[in-house]
Amino acid sequence: MNKIYPSAAQALEGIIHDGQLLGVGGFGLCGIPEALIDALRDTGAKNLTVISNNAGVDGFGLGKLLETRQIKKMISSYVGENKEFERQYLAGELELEFTPQGTLAEKLRAGGAGIPAFFTKTGVGTIVADGKELREFDGETYVMERSLVPGVALVKAHRADTSGNLQFRYTARNFNPAVAMAGKITVVEVEEIVETGDMAPDAVHLPGIYVHRIVLNTAPQKRIEKRTITEKAGV
Repeated sequence: MNKIYPSAAQALEGIIHDGQLLGVGGFGLCGIPEALIDALRDTGAKNLTVISNNAGVDGFGLGKLLETRQIKKMISSYVGENKEFERQYLAGELELEFTPQGTLAEKLRAGGAGIPAFFTKTGVGTIVADGKELREFDGETYVMERSLVPGVALVKAHRADTSGNLQFRYTARNFNPAVAMAGKITVVEVEEIVETGDMAPDAVHLPGIYVHRIVLNTAPQKRIEKRTITEKAGV
């Protein structure tokens, strides 16, 4: 089965629809699938619910889809660094399911492992637990969280082989493996593609069974969210 697609647009053909639940890897702008996000914007799909730690920045990453009003709801743990996100949310134009970061990671991991729900102490006694089942274990109260299984997952990895085995680079690994595991269809953007067998087994961070489509992007921008420079005397 050929998993390699010639472009990000072709990798999304036939699998993107209005009203979908999507998962997008990355943390801030670190390890985001830049080309796939642009291709998603270009599909024109609307009323999307997107699972992602945050929503990029203004004019880049998922921020581009906020500008085009293609996202109806975000399931996120951090909403800073994006003025348009803030504006839409405060104006009632964007729904937000605010989720503690560790809980978000576990909701995705559980979804990929076929676990429909789990109990955690995180959020008990706060608005995070509103409307959710509470249960006591060993004298402690826990809240039940449902797992997340996006219809399509968009992921960034450093390297893939032709079978879809993935290798991530440093902190760009972040949410990407969990998002890849959780997606019913997982599309991965990589900077290098090698033949099956060229990667040492210990270098494989996620097996190809989770990967359905691969697209090559050899020159991602890899922007940073914010740069602060401190001037030093005598420099």
